[in-house]
Amino acid sequence: MSLPNTHIGPEGIGNLLRGKKKLFFAGIGGVSMNSLASVSRLRGYEVSGYDRTPSEITARLERSGITVYYEADADHVKDADALVYTVAMPETNPEYAWAKEHGIPLISRADYLGWLMTGYGVRIGVSGTHGKSTTTGMLCRILTTAGVDPTVLNGAPLLQTGAVDRIGGHDYFAFEACEYMDSFLDFQPTTAIVLNIDLDHVDYFHSMDQLRGSFAKFANLTGAGGLAVLNADDENCRTVRPMCVCRTVTFGRNNPAADYTSANEQTAGGYPSFDVARGGEILGHVTLKIPGAHNIANAVAAFAACAENGIDPAKIAEGLCEYKGIGRRMERVTATAGGAAVYTDYAHHPTEIAVTLKGARAICRGRLRVVFQPHTFSRTAELFDGFADAFAGSGADEVVLCDIYPARETNSYGVSSEGLAEAIAERGTRAFRAESFEAAADCMTRDAGPDDLVIVMGAGDVIRVAEILKEREEENSEFRIQN
Repeated sequence: MSLPNTHIGPEGIGNLLRGKKKLFFAGIGGVSMNSLASVSRLRGYEVSGYDRTPSEITARLERSGITVYYEADADHVKDADALVYTVAMPETNPEYAWAKEHGIPLISRADYLGWLMTGYGVRIGVSGTHGKSTTTGMLCRILTTAGVDPTVLNGAPLLQTGAVDRIGGHDYFAFEACEYMDSFLDFQPTTAIVLNIDLDHVDYFHSMDQLRGSFAKFANLTGAGGLAVLNADDENCRTVRPMCVCRTVTFGRNNPAADYTSANEQTAGGYPSFDVARGGEILGHVTLKIPGAHNIANAVAAFAACAENGIDPAKIAEGLCEYKGIGRRMERVTATAGGAAVYTDYAHHPTEIAVTLKGARAICRGRLRVVFQPHTFSRTAELFDGFADAFAGSGADEVVLCDIYPARETNSYGVSSEGLAEAIAERGTRAFRAESFEAAADCMTRDAGPDDLVIVMGAGDVIRVAEILKEREEENSEFRIQN
């Protein structure tokens, strides 16, 4: 069961922390939480925190002077002035429970981030069911190329830096805005990008009306003087536009009705190139270093947001051409002993799976083989047919399903990976369940040739399959060197 978001707001948090120095972060190793801890330390706070597992992220925090504990203990927070927590933290966590019982102020991650970002000028929030991390990464590269020294908080590491964040100046702030549990409604954007709106997080969003309403509220957080950048190609975004009290501009692909649109699209080896135009005027040409035509829309959205905030279009195009992607978004990580390229991807929704595998098919010369781990029982049950259709229509030659990653849920839905594999197979694509990550890795190495492409896909711990494949290749390489 997820913890609730607090809604103290920037003014309330500012008053709460006035004159206070010691902050404790419960879940400090999280993708967003570690960035908040780092920024807080740079602002002069004494920062410590808990995470259950040591990682490269927690090691970096410790090198910066932040104390990280790996066993939860109430003693860690007895002198804290406030505790910042992630909603994924269980209520039974000793530090959270002690702080709650003894009146230490509790602030949820989203609420705290909303306060923290008010110290920046232009604040660009990237929302949408799909493509948030990629587009935030594009913004980081554009703004860095333009020389404005941005601060960026993303949901995945940039391949060019290896970090999920970039701590820079206070003029430009770009951030990923997740809609789950309406967390993004605690943020303070001056520009709100809405990439797309698709039913997801069905344990919280029970209808498209509820979901569209939340995205409209996010856009309107920018205020009457703010800006919403909306996808003209997306029906739900078009529905949201009349609800906006802020100024709106639209983006699209080959869409003359959009304010910003791609034009003259071409693809070479699966990698797209295109012009970006406004009102018939070509503003720049972009050739992406990441595969997949769906990334054109993400790039045009980033282009529009930056152009509307005063960035030179030539610098925007240059930054997009330099962008190399983010972790677990069609990231090549190793190869099998037979020479098949191994990629990882975070796709865990039918729409994401369909477009990602379409892009993968375009760069694959042989067999396209997929390992997928469904994420949460509720999503798998609600979107079951969508998953089966996405894989069956993807051009994949083989789909191996790992057991469902439960996250915060129990299986009260009666769904299983075995059942999903059967549904995919009934639609004409070879699919079956693997009993373990090791077994899934075995399937991917069996008869794998140099023209084949393997994708390890999902939002849970399925990344372990890619790690096993990488470990095996490193062992094979060492053997070849010795012999």
